[in-house]
Amino acid sequence: MIPVTELSHFGEQDPAFKILKPWWDVFAEYLTLLMVLVSMFGGALQVKTKERVICLPEGLSIQERQWNNSILEGLKLNVFASGFQTGLDVQQYYLINQWCYDNAVIWFSKYFPYLVLLHSLIFLISSNFWFKFPGTSSKIEHFITVLGKCLDSPWTTKALSETVYEDPLKVDFSESLSQEIAFSNDVHKGDKVSLLSKSSSEVLKSAGGIMVDNSSMKILDKKEGEQAKSLFEKVKKFRLHTEEGDILYTMYLNQTIVRTVQSVVILVYISIFIPQMRNNIHCVDALHITGFTDFFCIHGLWRMFQMLSLLYITAIVLYSCTCLYTLHWILYYKLKEYSFENVRVETGMDDIPDVRNDFAFLLHLIDQYDKLYARKFAVFLSDVSENKLLQLNLNHEWTQERLKQRLITNMENKVEMHLFMMPGIPIQVYDLTEIEVLKLELIKGVAISAAISNLKMMKEMWLYNCSVKVERQALLFLKENLITLRVRFGISDEIPPWIFTLKNLHELYIEGQLQTDSKISTALQMFCELPKIDTLHLKTNITKLPNAILDMANHLLCLVIHNEGVKITSLTNIKKLFGLTLLRLLHCNLERIPSAIFSLTNLQELDLKDNNLSSTEELASCQNLRKLICLRLWHNNITSIPVHIAKIPKLEMLYLNKNKIEFLPPSLFKLTKLLFLDVSHNHISKIPPDIDQLVELQHFAIECNKVTELPENLFSCTKLRVLNISHNNLTFLSPYIGRLRQLQLLDLKANKLDKLPIELGQCACLRRNQLCVEDDIFKTLPLEVREQIENMS
Repeated sequence: MIPVTELSHFGEQDPAFKILKPWWDVFAEYLTLLMVLVSMFGGALQVKTKERVICLPEGLSIQERQWNNSILEGLKLNVFASGFQTGLDVQQYYLINQWCYDNAVIWFSKYFPYLVLLHSLIFLISSNFWFKFPGTSSKIEHFITVLGKCLDSPWTTKALSETVYEDPLKVDFSESLSQEIAFSNDVHKGDKVSLLSKSSSEVLKSAGGIMVDNSSMKILDKKEGEQAKSLFEKVKKFRLHTEEGDILYTMYLNQTIVRTVQSVVILVYISIFIPQMRNNIHCVDALHITGFTDFFCIHGLWRMFQMLSLLYITAIVLYSCTCLYTLHWILYYKLKEYSFENVRVETGMDDIPDVRNDFAFLLHLIDQYDKLYARKFAVFLSDVSENKLLQLNLNHEWTQERLKQRLITNMENKVEMHLFMMPGIPIQVYDLTEIEVLKLELIKGVAISAAISNLKMMKEMWLYNCSVKVERQALLFLKENLITLRVRFGISDEIPPWIFTLKNLHELYIEGQLQTDSKISTALQMFCELPKIDTLHLKTNITKLPNAILDMANHLLCLVIHNEGVKITSLTNIKKLFGLTLLRLLHCNLERIPSAIFSLTNLQELDLKDNNLSSTEELASCQNLRKLICLRLWHNNITSIPVHIAKIPKLEMLYLNKNKIEFLPPSLFKLTKLLFLDVSHNHISKIPPDIDQLVELQHFAIECNKVTELPENLFSCTKLRVLNISHNNLTFLSPYIGRLRQLQLLDLKANKLDKLPIELGQCACLRRNQLCVEDDIFKTLPLEVREQIENMS
């Protein structure tokens, strides 16, 4: 016989699998164990009992029947009237007992212990089959391993022990802020506008809120922190793997169905055969060597087997009930979906996702074992919890000295801190009071603490693909101090709703792809409530000017639209923006200059870079642009400069580079206030002598053209500071270059010059690093001139 201890764990690889066995599976195992005990007890009785049946002859022998046939017929005695005959040897009785046991006793009564044992083994195997099946065992083992590590991780206890309490001040602020924002449900469908829910405040207390009370936070050591980070990755990968299918659910359902069918079949056929078990057995046609044909036998184990059968059938009934209950549980409840709603409420981590398929089924099973397990396991499904852990490690890793090394001075001469792909904002950042620009890029779940109020000099913030929450005091600080905000997003729902409360915001940069004009207009509508925004940069894909921008007409001064190559079909409403002083329509696929632009009488700068402009005849109406100072028509397909350009009397800067212009018309040189002229990267072969009319010209760029010589009149523009004539066909540089005493940059590269004039030494402001020419050409200058240029400080 098989030992009970081995049978009890048959088919089970690890005792830890018990967490995936609900009470009905455990109860079924006990019933199976009871069946095994029944079979072992019955088998032991059958093996140890020598006389399984005891038989005696019944009636007369054959010879006596022949002798007394007439007497028997006359008396008509029944078989019992003649009494029992006992004239047999012991060996004959042994033979008859065995023969009658083999042929007269019902098979169920003979093999009852072995049947029970066989049934029990089948039940035991089918109950644990999904623990052994290759397609499920690996997932189960992986789940139990990961679950065990999650439960043992110090981070689990720490995260759950710091359940966030409701701060009345934060709640009131959250409600008032929600009312203040009144964000559109169409844009944030199903999104909670509340900025400081329980989970948010938890993040703020941890990811930035630890800034409030460091003494209450015990940072994990490096090893424990790395182990917790690794667990987050393992749980994410396991979830991704198990949510793809439902093989665990299907296998458990199938084995339950098999067990149910087995138990019902066994119950039916056992119910049929148990009534056929008899104590008294009539053995007919026995061996003729004894002289008797009928024997009366008694089955000695019948009463014990009957009791064991009743016990067994009771166990089978209970087993069937557990199987039916399991089927009801599987089919009635939605086990392919698992909601962490209660856990979210209890822990305050409202970002714990609901799961499905096999992952959900496993969680339902461990709930039957202990509901606390799923609650602890959920810690590693929460981005809030992960960000909290990463924030603690981040604060430990990024010291103030290390952060100072990341401080740079940008092109605007501002001190800038750029944080890229971090799990949060290191607490030490708020101690760097010299920061003027804070750039946050690809940082998810970042929380801005009240400690940001230490950055008194910070006036500009970048939020590039970040999900940001703010604490109350932090938002109050940003409302008062933030002047410039740059936001880049994937979808409009990612725009942080709190930015609509920044009443002192002057410059707003929005970058992101939006599917429809209505979404763009809705996303921008909230900015109409910000009264001080005078500069709006919009980099997206609109087809017409959003009405939300037109609503800013009273205070909008600068409008920049970068349209990513999508054509703007209508700009007629732009004339409503009467206060605009700067307009940039970049990469908008415009073929003509929109006529409505010439209604903007306050316009000082117009930039139409990177469009498909081929004609500028619309400039005939440019006389209304009396305040226009800067005109940028670069990166287009313009072939000629219209004569109407002379109607812009105050023009100081003109960009015509990277077009297809072949000549410079005389009307161009009537712009006597022109300070900056760029006609580089065109097809110009000659500079007209009329250029001397540009007496105020300071910057002249004509590189990458076909110019062969410089007119003498060019050197009458004595205020020139920058002269770029590289990549042309110049063969000679006039000595009159010495007239340009204020020249600071001269680019002569990639021409056909043989030498430089000695008069170049008269350009007192020209330094060697600002004289761009090949070394062999530079060496044609006399030694004293070269030393003068090289030693100029």
